[in-house]
Amino acid sequence: MSFQRGWQAIHLEMPDYIPHTEYLTHRPFIMKVTGYDPEDESQKEQANAALAKALDYDFIWSVYDREWGLPKTDMGRAKYYETEIPWESSYPFKSVEEVLAFNPLDVADLPSLDELTADVRRYYEKGQTLYPEAVFPGGFYNSVFTWCIKTFGWELFMMAAKADPQRFEAILDQFTEISRMVVEAHIRAEIPIFLCHDDIVWAAGPVFSPAWMRRYIFPRLKRLWDPLREAGIKILFCSDGNFNEFVDDLAQAGAEGFIFEPLTDLRYIVERYGQTHVIIGNMDSRILQCGTPEQIRAEVKRCADLGRNCPGYFFAVGNHIPYTVPIPSIECYLEAIQEYGKR
Repeated sequence: MSFQRGWQAIHLEMPDYIPHTEYLTHRPFIMKVTGYDPEDESQKEQANAALAKALDYDFIWSVYDREWGLPKTDMGRAKYYETEIPWESSYPFKSVEEVLAFNPLDVADLPSLDELTADVRRYYEKGQTLYPEAVFPGGFYNSVFTWCIKTFGWELFMMAAKADPQRFEAILDQFTEISRMVVEAHIRAEIPIFLCHDDIVWAAGPVFSPAWMRRYIFPRLKRLWDPLREAGIKILFCSDGNFNEFVDDLAQAGAEGFIFEPLTDLRYIVERYGQTHVIIGNMDSRILQCGTPEQIRAEVKRCADLGRNCPGYFFAVGNHIPYTVPIPSIECYLEAIQEYGKR
């Protein structure tokens, strides 16, 4: 693990090896490597920290969050551990009109900016303590688009946004205002890196038309990012799915790095932004899940060949390593990134 290697890459200074991060939720593998159980709340932090050290992470995927006192939709989640079971979905809003009548700022439990700044600083310092040998960022998960998914659920979000764009825009402005407070707290807390997560697409691509996104979402992301850039804070944007359609929009809005799944085109990003932006991920967990050692090594080589000459490129499996991936496949992958990571 190397803070220096991760820091160099984020600042486009070309470390000797391609740095590495991971999103690994494979309980048997974590227990094998660390001896800690990540499902045991008393061991979870130790497990994740020990895993990061054992796998030589140079950057930690993490974002700040807190309870905001707002309604939350529970749509279930992917099954990452063999002991987890599905649960029923729940939706606090029952109609489009209920959504359009909602005012987040009237309901949210908002701290003062001083309280929020202190909380952000505590979060960051705790992360630095847990991961002293890797770069640990600040950031935020909900940003603009994701607020709507988590609060309303996909269906009511989409129907309300189309039913009355003017009223829905007022809701977006209020969510953005909460996110703006988080941004201001990061600036005051002097956090050098901001990981902005916003799941703006599906696996197939845009959920809303590009025109809608360019009118309602990207200007608000830019509104959040402008103060960060002015403060000299690096902005790394992360989304699941296929955001090929919006790579250029995100760069124009101010993103200085991209964190993405294999559905987004690594070659396109490398060709247009390989010398100017941080690039994290793109390795395909489906190949780890089902592929032979030769196929896994070929996937690592594909990413290494594309990213090797990019100063900010990081190895990462771009859509997680869940417990269903065979442990020998994970070990094959880790061996391959050591082999192909030398510049």
